Amino acid sequence: MTTPYSYFCPCPRGLESALAEELNEIAVHAGPEAALKVHNQVPGGVHCSGTMQAAYQLNLHSRIASRVLMRMAHGAYKNENDIYDLTLAQAWEDWFKVSHTIRVDVTAVKSPLRSLEFTTLKIKDAICDRFRDLMNLRPSVNTKTPDMRITGFLDAHNFTLYLDTSGEALFKRGWRDETGDAPLRENLAAGLLRVSGWKPGVPLFDPMCGSGTILAEAAQIVAGVPPGARRRFAFEKFGNFDAGTWLSIKGNFKPNPFPTTPTIFGSDISGDMVEITRQNLINAGIQFDVPLKQIEAQEIKPPLDADGQPMVGIILTNPPYGERIGVRGDRALPTEELFEAFFAAFSTTLKQRFAGWSVFLFSGDLGLPKLMRLKEARKTPFFNGALECRLFRFDMVAGYNRREEAKPKPAAGE
Repeated sequence: MTTPYSYFCPCPRGLESALAEELNEIAVHAGPEAALKVHNQVPGGVHCSGTMQAAYQLNLHSRIASRVLMRMAHGAYKNENDIYDLTLAQAWEDWFKVSHTIRVDVTAVKSPLRSLEFTTLKIKDAICDRFRDLMNLRPSVNTKTPDMRITGFLDAHNFTLYLDTSGEALFKRGWRDETGDAPLRENLAAGLLRVSGWKPGVPLFDPMCGSGTILAEAAQIVAGVPPGARRRFAFEKFGNFDAGTWLSIKGNFKPNPFPTTPTIFGSDISGDMVEITRQNLINAGIQFDVPLKQIEAQEIKPPLDADGQPMVGIILTNPPYGERIGVRGDRALPTEELFEAFFAAFSTTLKQRFAGWSVFLFSGDLGLPKLMRLKEARKTPFFNGALECRLFRFDMVAGYNRREEAKPKPAAGE
């Protein structure tokens, strides 16, 4: 357990610095046995190092990482045979059994090799040949639910080989039963919460909550429930797996006391989505009240505190696109007109009712501020998979609406 390993934690593009910040926090709490050190950020992830205990801690506690990849080998290459030789030289039999199924994935940036599929095949062949040479048996390939995932990364000159300690991607927390259309991945939701500056105790409102991903992530943070508490990991099948150490790490977190008054709120135009959110919160282990309403986003009001006064906090939401806007709208209107009318009405609601709030809208529509007729205070670029997105921040200043009314109204078509 004390041998140091190099790890790479990939994450959604745009969340690298948020992930590095999170990993440094995990390192503080992981203890000296993990020897977790955070190194450099690169596009798409963060390099770090530590013992196997570090892998246990990272998988259990990281909300933003997509996986925790352990480096097996690194070297220069000129062709696929160099990659085969480097893969064949690794002691795979120390890490998993021939009875375990495998899957190989390869990504490349500026690699001169013509076929990534052929490179993937050479890595798979090298692993299988290693086992065949040792015991005259070969592991089987399972692309859907493999026991072990091996990842190769190629740049113009070097090849890095990783063994995935996570198994299924870390954004699969194990609580999600149902989703809406195009659900936000859990680790992206967690990253948006961190980038927005939200902290437990600050009122949080998602008025277009969909299946409740942002709310569930926030509620787990409030509860002190680690994101990996309800799932299993590939490292539990490793040859050096220390079950006693893992159980003590898993049992070491202390849940936070329940909040006495609600600070996390959600709503959606769809009653079905509100019910799915409610069930997802239960599945995520949330045992305190997260008030949910079925209401159109244009009709929302700030939640009230224990004294009946309007709260001030953060709105963070992933606005819907196209058809979802028209769930209960006028079906006769073209989608584009629905879209514009919806955001104009939503913007008016924010200006009239949410003075003092910081509003964060995560969208693939880069023209969103124009639709809102608001100047963003900040826009942070992200990628949701391959889709370029922005997290727009709008600060709702007191008196916003009075200034808006004082302006001359634009003529039709402006």
